[in-house]
Amino acid sequence: MEYREIGKTGMKVSDISFGASSLGGVFHSLKEEEGIKAVHTAVDNGINFIDVSPYYGHLKAEIVLGKALKELERSRYYLSTKVGRYGKDGVNYWDYSGKKATESVYESMDRLNVDYIDLINVHDIEFADLEQVCNETLPALVELRDKGIVKHVGITNLTLRHFKYVIDHVPAGTVESVLSFCHYCLNDDALTDYLDYFEERNIG
Repeated sequence: MEYREIGKTGMKVSDISFGASSLGGVFHSLKEEEGIKAVHTAVDNGINFIDVSPYYGHLKAEIVLGKALKELERSRYYLSTKVGRYGKDGVNYWDYSGKKATESVYESMDRLNVDYIDLINVHDIEFADLEQVCNETLPALVELRDKGIVKHVGITNLTLRHFKYVIDHVPAGTVESVLSFCHYCLNDDALTDYLDYFEERNIG
């Protein structure tokens, strides 16, 4: 397994990571014990970065992952989860307020059976008011970072120009990483147009 640092975070993560949305039954039904075994197998084979969200399976992914993490030493993995996008009783909803972001982090830690989050992301900012993300969501997460509740702060999105807008409208160092999808593959490499911009700002 090869490991690379995310920006300047100090987190050297495995090239292959564990996306835990499947633990929420997002793609098909899942036996809980098989999901737990999958997490343990991944970590035992060198995968040290696990990404999840309260949105995946409407809390189920975090709950199942939390049961798996209970049996693993905290030093063996980096954990990423998100704020802003949620679901309850089969209905999706979004809340990017600072108050909800703070509450969500503590609720996720309870479900995940951890006392800190390595990387907290604002989830899918294309659904948000970007001004609110800059002025409310991210400052709330930075406050948690200052307290050591979360170690690093990032944003996730599909629309690439939104990354630049947010990063340009918050203090340097606020955003430490970005998570993009669908734009760094054989049929769409639009993300490459932004890589120099991210690197100049030490963003992973």
